[in-house]
Amino acid sequence: MTRISGIRTLGYRIILAFIALTGFAQMPIFKRYYIADIPGLGWLARFYVTHALHYGLAAVFIGLCIYSALDFFLDRQKRGRLTAWAWMKSGAILGLVLTGALMVVKNLPGIYFSHATIILLDILHLCLCMALIGAGAFTLVAGKKWLN
Repeated sequence: MTRISGIRTLGYRIILAFIALTGFAQMPIFKRYYIADIPGLGWLARFYVTHALHYGLAAVFIGLCIYSALDFFLDRQKRGRLTAWAWMKSGAILGLVLTGALMVVKNLPGIYFSHATIILLDILHLCLCMALIGAGAFTLVAGKKWLN
């Protein structure tokens, strides 16, 4: 693994960890279960702080995904075939980006989604997040790679 690839992987992992943390923090679970009472974690109970961090980190993550995709498709020397796990994680990431974008759009003034659509988006976004966390944890422990 090259130095740049290692830095990108570390950045990807850190950003995803904080996106997941701030995403779950937007639900009231950290305050409800007294996790936010632990010294240094009080910011997890502040919705607007976690909301802004989630959006900002998501923008950085989308940029990193675009960079990685372009690097993969444009650099034919190191191009390999994506593994089945890579396709699954890529699909989950794409789904997260699309559902996240729709949830951003629903927050714009003058845009209205039905209650059922909002609930579907929330549940789908959460399920995709859990699928990506599960697949990422498995591939990390099992030593699975993105490329053959």
